[in-house]
Amino acid sequence: MKIKRFGVSLEKELLDALDNLVRRHRFPNRSQAIRFLIRKNLAEEEPSEDKTAYGALFLIYEHHRRQFLDRSLDIQHSYNKLIISSQHVHLDEYNCLEIIVLKGKTNTLRGFSDRMIALKGTKYGKFLLCAQAIIDKSSKGAKDKNKKEGR
Repeated sequence: MKIKRFGVSLEKELLDALDNLVRRHRFPNRSQAIRFLIRKNLAEEEPSEDKTAYGALFLIYEHHRRQFLDRSLDIQHSYNKLIISSQHVHLDEYNCLEIIVLKGKTNTLRGFSDRMIALKGTKYGKFLLCAQAIIDKSSKGAKDKNKKEGR
């Protein structure tokens, strides 16, 4: 992928914030940090409802609530075609973390996540959505580079 250069004008406070981001994430330079921020923004943009997207649902809940587990499993089984993977972590004697990786249409992913987060016993729920377009764009660049290098 060919790199294009351009100039950016920023207020001092914003430039300082960018430099802090570069240090925190250990980017080699500001350009890499700006690429990261642009990709992050593109990935989090709301894709249209008919587009395929990826998502991750994070839930923290009390595992002693038997009804939570039963309802959670019922919902997951009714959306089983969306679920790529799930991981269950025991945080302590009372709390569990469930991470569910999803792929499907945006509106269906949101519907599943909303139902899971709304379950009684959920202490924390967060749904992160990643548009397919950002993955497609990144893959295209890698394919073009591999083709150019004869791979």
